[in-house]
Amino acid sequence: MCRNIRPLNNFEPPATSDEVTAAALQYVRKVAGTTKPSQANEEVFHAAVREIAHITEHLLADLVTSAPPKNREVEAAKARARAQARYA
Repeated sequence: MCRNIRPLNNFEPPATSDEVTAAALQYVRKVAGTTKPSQANEEVFHAAVREIAHITEHLLADLVTSAPPKNREVEAAKARARAQARYA
């Protein structure tokens, strides 16, 4: 589950709300130990995703770096090359 969380900092264009929410969902799934909450826990599960996404957006907005922004296509190509070498 957690391996699907991608770095979101220092990209051009910046991470979208959907990307931040997806990362928050993966985190909550990992911590909760389930991919789908029971009906009894559904409300707190989704509330946790919203809160973590909100805090993550603040974190990304406040982080400072001197490195140049990364290009999404270049980083995706690097990840595909690593995966191909790993699973070839």
